[in-house]
Amino acid sequence: MSVTTVDHSAPDISAKTPNRWLALAVIAVSQLLIVLDATIVNIAMPTAQVALDISDADRQWMITAYTLAFGGLLLLGGRIADFTGRKRAFIIGLLGFAVASALGGLAQNAFMLFSARALQGAFGALMAPAALSLLTVTFTEAKERARAFGVYGAIAGGGGAIGLLLGGVLTEYASWRWTLLVSTPIAIVAALAAARFVGESKAEGNTRYDLPGALTSTLGLVALVYGFTKASTDGWDSATTIAYLVAAGVLLVGFVVIELRSSHPLLPMRVILDRNRGGSYLSALLVGAGMFGIFLFLTYYLQLTLGYSALKTGVAFLPFTLGIILGAGFSAQMLTRVGPRILMFAGMLLSAVGMVLLTRIGTDTGFLTHVLPAELIISFGMGVTFGPMSNTALVGVADHDAGVASALINTTQQIGGSLGTALLNTIFTSAVAGYLADRLTDPSQAQALQGVAVVHGYTVAFWVSAGVIGFAAVVALLLVKASRSEVASTNATPVAV
Repeated sequence: MSVTTVDHSAPDISAKTPNRWLALAVIAVSQLLIVLDATIVNIAMPTAQVALDISDADRQWMITAYTLAFGGLLLLGGRIADFTGRKRAFIIGLLGFAVASALGGLAQNAFMLFSARALQGAFGALMAPAALSLLTVTFTEAKERARAFGVYGAIAGGGGAIGLLLGGVLTEYASWRWTLLVSTPIAIVAALAAARFVGESKAEGNTRYDLPGALTSTLGLVALVYGFTKASTDGWDSATTIAYLVAAGVLLVGFVVIELRSSHPLLPMRVILDRNRGGSYLSALLVGAGMFGIFLFLTYYLQLTLGYSALKTGVAFLPFTLGIILGAGFSAQMLTRVGPRILMFAGMLLSAVGMVLLTRIGTDTGFLTHVLPAELIISFGMGVTFGPMSNTALVGVADHDAGVASALINTTQQIGGSLGTALLNTIFTSAVAGYLADRLTDPSQAQALQGVAVVHGYTVAFWVSAGVIGFAAVVALLLVKASRSEVASTNATPVAV
């Protein structure tokens, strides 16, 4: 099978939407909500745990209920958005997200909170692919599209740090409940603005949905993430861990078989088998896995080792947001000049170098000398990377596949992040235990040595994160071949001949 390009007849909604920059603002707000809610509750977790009497074993579901529902349902959300109308799906997603956020903020017990977080993730899975698809078809002029993707990339990269800061402010000065409630009015206003400023776009063709594919992919991803999570607590050789991983393998293989045989597949193989898009998706998966090292372990280091308050920890992540914005702005200017391959490779390589710098931290090292430089380098590199990565994931994709293609870039990042959390936690725990076993000869020294061992665990995790992100850079260098003209093209769709 070869691939050629032809002009398609998809509507150019930019011509019908003179206020397209206002539409971009609405789309950016929705993306901020999605990314922000993945991290905003992190700092609020200890307070919420006490308030709702959540056990240590169950508190993780405040995070994973959201990410699993979001990542597991994105493929279906993308397909629904394609065929029911992206604007319609976008607005429904925003309103549903608002309701779910209110339910979470008003939760009276752990089950209600976890259910609300899963509901947030489900509506986010409808909203996110619709937003990126709308961005793609709204901005069709090369330079405008590059700027739009730059804004999108900045929000996607910096939203996590903003969530940590806002979570600290709300937890310290209001209540942990406001880390969820704050999303409700924002989502409602965004939905009203979308009805006014965003143009409609939908794919033509059969609207049948691949429910067997949706079920097997979602359950398979949930089992895979849960299996890795259990490995961090029960060990790799435990029956529970093995059972979940085997179940995940069976379900995901079953998903591939279903997709190959289905006349209306949830994930057409043509979407991921393209070299450029496949390279972008794999890079996004690896970056998601590696980047959780910075948010997870640096947060613990600042609070538990350096003794920062929740608010001060949030403030400490502000330079990360600055670096993302600067990197995204630079990337937007350079994308149509040098193409996505060089930007993705350089950005991820720079982030890997910054992660290596974090391995220099100790029990009494300073923020300005050890943490800040690494933060700025990592974040600038990610800012350079996100825009080209999102753009390349949609290079040459047919209009009727735009939703699923955009869903995949989010799916890979979320699943990568979930897997990365579990894997890095396991590596961290093993490193701490190994350090204590090798050096603890006198039980009376255990408390004094514990702090050093924990920091050693952080540095090992940072080394692994650097390796994962560095490997992602190599993947982009080898697989992504899209030229400047291909990235700038707006009327090219792949056709099998």
